[in-house]
Amino acid sequence: MFKRNLALSIVLALLLSGCGGTNQNETKNQENIQAIDSENENIDNGHNNKKLAEKAKPDFKSESELTPDEAQKKESVIKKESDSILKSTTKPDAFTPVVSSDTSSLSTKAIEWSWLYSSRDNADLLSKYKGYGFGDKSQKIIYLTFDEGYENGYTVSILDTLKENNVPATFFVTKPFVTGSFNGVPDSELLKRMSKEGHIIGNHSVSHKSMPTLKDETAFNAEISGVEDAVNSISGCKMSKYFRPPEGTFSELSLYYTQKFGYKSVFFSLAYQDYNVDNQPDPESSKAKLLKNTHNGTICLLHAVSKTNATILNSLIKEWKNQGYKFKTLDELPN
Repeated sequence: MFKRNLALSIVLALLLSGCGGTNQNETKNQENIQAIDSENENIDNGHNNKKLAEKAKPDFKSESELTPDEAQKKESVIKKESDSILKSTTKPDAFTPVVSSDTSSLSTKAIEWSWLYSSRDNADLLSKYKGYGFGDKSQKIIYLTFDEGYENGYTVSILDTLKENNVPATFFVTKPFVTGSFNGVPDSELLKRMSKEGHIIGNHSVSHKSMPTLKDETAFNAEISGVEDAVNSISGCKMSKYFRPPEGTFSELSLYYTQKFGYKSVFFSLAYQDYNVDNQPDPESSKAKLLKNTHNGTICLLHAVSKTNATILNSLIKEWKNQGYKFKTLDELPN
């Protein structure tokens, strides 16, 4: 009897043990299933998030991965942005010219421009007849200008440097430059590039005469209109209403005629002897001289025929920038 009861107890214990083990395993299995489901869900979510991120990520490619069409489109976008920066300047305010029925009282005495003294000594005349010897003197600003009497092979280099440094400039041109050519290439191509790249085309007269010698108003105006008509006849080009008197020489009458014809007279407050192509100054000493005499509101005159200017322009611009100067166009001259 005892043995029988013992056997029954053992069987019962085994049965109870087996049931308990099954329940425990089922619980663990259920936990494992839930953990796997959770992990799968995380993987799925991560996969979906990755897809979304990939869709949202901009399609940037390295230069080597671009197709020729994509590379051309990219270059076009960059050029438009660069052009936009150069052209995003303030347009000049229109001005009402001084008009007199009797000009006999206006002085015809020729005054030679001195970039050191003329702005001070002739301040009243310049103010009355829209003449500028400098710009905004309250800020470190440079107004960069080039005189173009004829092409000597350096304008392309100058334009390349201006583009590289994102600097706007004004090119004062004579009619021989507008209608001329260099090594078989018409100068009109240079003018088109100037306009396309956001530079200002200014007027430097037809024949580079001393303007005070032209006392007849019709003859005086013809020296300006001849260049304006020539520039405006070139596709994509337009003459801006800025006049640089040849040799920097002026009189009260010449200033009067200029503003009456709708132009502002633009002189300069920084220049040096760079125009003699047969006796070009030393590049380093020229650069040092220009840097030494730069000041707030500088209107800088450089001649584009100068090999020295083409050589130093890049490093000169970079040094100006290092000194805190910014570049503006003549459209941003103060009233």
